[in-house]
Amino acid sequence: MEKAKKEVDLLTASALRKKRKGKIEFLYILPFILLVAVFSYYPLWGWVYAFFDYKPPFPLEWDNFVGLKWFKSMFENEVKVKQILGVIRNTFAMSGISLLFSWFPMVFAIFLNEIKCRPFKKFVQTVTTLPNFISWVLVYSVAFSILSSTGAVNQMLEGLGIIEPGKPIMFLQSSDNVYFTQWLWLTWKNAGWAAIMYIAAITGIDEELNEAARIDGASRMQIIRHITLPSILPTYFVIVMLNLANFLTNGMEQYYVFQNSFNKEKIQVLDLYVFNLAFGGGGAYSLSTAISILKTVISLTLLGLTNKLSKLIRGEGFI
Repeated sequence: MEKAKKEVDLLTASALRKKRKGKIEFLYILPFILLVAVFSYYPLWGWVYAFFDYKPPFPLEWDNFVGLKWFKSMFENEVKVKQILGVIRNTFAMSGISLLFSWFPMVFAIFLNEIKCRPFKKFVQTVTTLPNFISWVLVYSVAFSILSSTGAVNQMLEGLGIIEPGKPIMFLQSSDNVYFTQWLWLTWKNAGWAAIMYIAAITGIDEELNEAARIDGASRMQIIRHITLPSILPTYFVIVMLNLANFLTNGMEQYYVFQNSFNKEKIQVLDLYVFNLAFGGGGAYSLSTAISILKTVISLTLLGLTNKLSKLIRGEGFI
């Protein structure tokens, strides 16, 4: 009896220790939960503006409650419907191109890993990663100095006699190929940073697999095809699924600095459209909030669908 009692006491003490450890571990992540609550969930209080006819700078209590008026107005006006459809087209085009070329950072990481000269490898990785830390304002400054009417490209073309003096090519003002050129700037800025996750996944591959393949006479391309690529494909699929869930969220800063009167129709994505509605002179705060809510609902729906798709393909979801 005493032995059984001691065992029960030991089990109870062990359970108490685990419970105490669980509480301590929760305290580790509590600051991050608070940060998420403050910056991600507290701002959702602003959704209330979608149900009022808000007129700044007056307090919300002074404004009229209009219910679903602004949600209905998105579909009642033919001009507005056409405008919203155009914005959604731009959003889908920008996100679609990014998704179509989402394999590029993975391939870049694979070939970067194959560089045997360590100083050169570090140099390439540093040079390609640094643009991620440059603001889009500086990126536009680079683009302006290169592609503006008085930029380096036009001066070179004029010097070679390809274009006539005083008749430069308006690269930044043109709406032609906006989708592709914006993808190029995005790739230049983010490719090196995006490749870091794939480099980490490649580092985690068991080196004995590569050694066994070399002993069996496999070439470097065969090792990449049969070992490296299959090992990092799960990482790629997870990133693609997350990108699908955020399909309507492709940022605003890039398109804001590159937009002008000539390319606005093609470059205006959903986030930029909401910003322009609220702060671009129209002051349609309530309508822009309603569109943001609609976008969030669609994004949550896409997140649920991609989670189900992940379960079908990989056998497990990411939620």
